[in-house]
Amino acid sequence: MRRPKLKKASKRMTCHKRYKIQKKVREHSRKLRKEAKKRGHKKPKKDPGIPNAAPFKEEVLREAEQRKQRLEELKQKQKLARQKDLEKKRKLQAKKNATKANKHPEEKESTIKLKAKSNTLLDKNSKKSFCKELKKVIEASDIVLQVLDARDPLGCRCSQVEQIITQSGGNKKLLLVLNKIDLVPRENLEKWLHYLKNEFPTVAFKSSMQLKDRSVQEKKLTKKRAHIDLSRGSMCFGSECLLKLLREDCKTQDKAIQVGVIGFPNVGKSSIINSLKEVRVCNVGPVRGVTKCMQTVHIDKQIKMIDSPSIIAATSNSALALALRTTTDIEESGKLLDAVNAILKHCSKQQMMLYYNIPDFRNSVEFLTLLAQKRGMLKKGGVPDTESAAKLLLYDWTGAKVSYHSLLPSSWSLSPHLTKEVVAEMQQGFNLEELAKDNMNTIKAVKYPNLASSIIFQSSGLTNGTIEENELTEGTSELENMETSEEGEDLTEDDQDSDEEEEAVEEESDVQTSSKTNPAKLSVEDGSLEKQPAGEQSRTLSFNLDETTDQDDAYDFNTDYV
Repeated sequence: MRRPKLKKASKRMTCHKRYKIQKKVREHSRKLRKEAKKRGHKKPKKDPGIPNAAPFKEEVLREAEQRKQRLEELKQKQKLARQKDLEKKRKLQAKKNATKANKHPEEKESTIKLKAKSNTLLDKNSKKSFCKELKKVIEASDIVLQVLDARDPLGCRCSQVEQIITQSGGNKKLLLVLNKIDLVPRENLEKWLHYLKNEFPTVAFKSSMQLKDRSVQEKKLTKKRAHIDLSRGSMCFGSECLLKLLREDCKTQDKAIQVGVIGFPNVGKSSIINSLKEVRVCNVGPVRGVTKCMQTVHIDKQIKMIDSPSIIAATSNSALALALRTTTDIEESGKLLDAVNAILKHCSKQQMMLYYNIPDFRNSVEFLTLLAQKRGMLKKGGVPDTESAAKLLLYDWTGAKVSYHSLLPSSWSLSPHLTKEVVAEMQQGFNLEELAKDNMNTIKAVKYPNLASSIIFQSSGLTNGTIEENELTEGTSELENMETSEEGEDLTEDDQDSDEEEEAVEEESDVQTSSKTNPAKLSVEDGSLEKQPAGEQSRTLSFNLDETTDQDDAYDFNTDYV
């Protein structure tokens, strides 16, 4: 059955409404005219041009065109003169630099080396500075908290750091803090706590995610009825247990203690300090290596926390450890693909498909293309952006987003870098039974993901870290050599560059003059140039250009008006 045609809405209106609209329009235009008068804005008068009836119209037009051409030529000449002056100045400066370098080559080399060293020392993002700051934190602290990600506790432990702390002496203690416990199933968490307490006292912890700055919190407290956010993200669990342990140690030592917080990137070192202080004191974020230097925070009169930069993962580690534990974000596409491949190899394929809601895939590249299409990460032409998809996957796995858990080793055995005497010494002074009870209370309070929804992950074991600066000197020395060689080359190439620039400027001026020539003549001359040898080309070109410029000057403008 054919649908009846819908009638268009009528545009008719009452006279009252129409007159009202017209009145409003008149008022608006009157208002605009008044404002224009106040501003003194007048319409630009259009050039009427020369009337057709005017005598000698053609001559006037010709004179105007000639004047215009003269102005353009004058501008070009001025531009060329300026360029030549600049080239002369550059040449003189280059000669002065060359003479200085020839007079004192040894002094020059020493200054270059000193500059390179100062640059490396001042760079806060360098691995050397990270090592120095980490050493300072370990030396200054009485108790060291090694923060572990509850999803992969073994992968977050560093044997080199533990060995340095245990062998340092001076009654220095090491505690393990199992952070992000809300991202693993309860059964897995209890097993890991039981496994880790055999070596060091372990505290279960869940840091707060929604802490405000001190200024914001003070403003909130000044109000009579301050709104307190009691959501799961803002709540902290395990802080009472940890503070209780630290205060017990204060009583035994009868002095104020300094507590250093160390660990690999994105395990939650700064967020633990913020949670204990209940204010956002340290900068936190999903980007790796946010903390670049040592930072002290007073929790109370007896406890002072020291935040540290991340432990640097050694290059000898597996691809999985380097993907999850490097201090800086991976930017190269090849390394990104290797990192994603390592993660996918150590996970269940079906669980990854269910979590990211993508179909079956054969390799890591196909997985990234499917993920990019699913998340709308497309380049021009609808090409999937695999690099941004790989970065998103790494952010998910290092940040507090993906719920995954690693399985425990089949049987417990003491780590090779530890002895029974060291373990007993580290556990001395702490009431382990009370610690176990407090951990159970925190476990009961936290909400956990389901075991079926959590991704099973195969840990690569302990991660090796580089603490000594000597292990990092090779890369820096190579960089210094590269810098010195580049500066030396720059000094020798200054004269050549200045000569080349002069030639380029002369060629540009020739090309500008040649643009005025007749195209028919140019085509003939180009054909003759091809037949000539390479050496004679420049002479003929300059000669022909001179001819064309003379012809331009003697051009008869009457031909245009015949």
